[in-house]
Amino acid sequence: MTTMLKVSNLEAGYGPIQVLRGVDLYVDEAEVVVLLGANGAGKTTTIRAICQMIDTKGSVDMCGVELVGMRPEKMAGKGMAHVPQGRGTFPELTVEENLQVGAYVRKDRAAIREDIDHSYTLFPRLGERRGQLAGSLSGGEQQMLAVARAMMCRPRLLLLDEPSLGLAPLVIQSLFDRFSALNKDEGVTLFIVEQNANVALDIADRAYVIEAGRIVLTGGADELRENDAVRRAYLGF
Repeated sequence: MTTMLKVSNLEAGYGPIQVLRGVDLYVDEAEVVVLLGANGAGKTTTIRAICQMIDTKGSVDMCGVELVGMRPEKMAGKGMAHVPQGRGTFPELTVEENLQVGAYVRKDRAAIREDIDHSYTLFPRLGERRGQLAGSLSGGEQQMLAVARAMMCRPRLLLLDEPSLGLAPLVIQSLFDRFSALNKDEGVTLFIVEQNANVALDIADRAYVIEAGRIVLTGGADELRENDAVRRAYLGF
């Protein structure tokens, strides 16, 4: 199996505060890999470091290309898209305008139109609200829009940062069903940073657990679900 993303000895932080301390992980092509951890463990910092949004040391290799030192806006051209925590949609633009912004690196207008229509198939609610301002959408609808917008650059690797944050259980389940469909039906590789271990492990192939900026546990999704420490800390039983 081809390794799409390989992170080696990753160190990162904010000013004098070091958060990540030698993180190693990998994501194979067509996998769904989840990074679990408590608040403050380093989950979001990991995804920001991978995307080169903060200063990092170590290696982030995507399909043989070293990303450390690369400008974040060049990531889309390398086949990577990032859905940040808090969604990051443009509230003053309509749903359709947000999707068009997601295709800013592309010039193929006919194919862009096809992909926008496909977004409405994947997320029918967005189709119903295509002319509505993004800022007036519900939290779940905004998360759908953030994912659909990221998909407009046709990424091979989609990074999702806490996609369940602040959403109702039924909305979370619906979103993760869509994530699973993106992986299985469209071949998109997923790396998901998440606190909701129950729903994340349901669609994952493998998972990592991070504590205090270090990976402390890794294994198959079923294996981690049966791990007593994971069950007590993240699964609630």
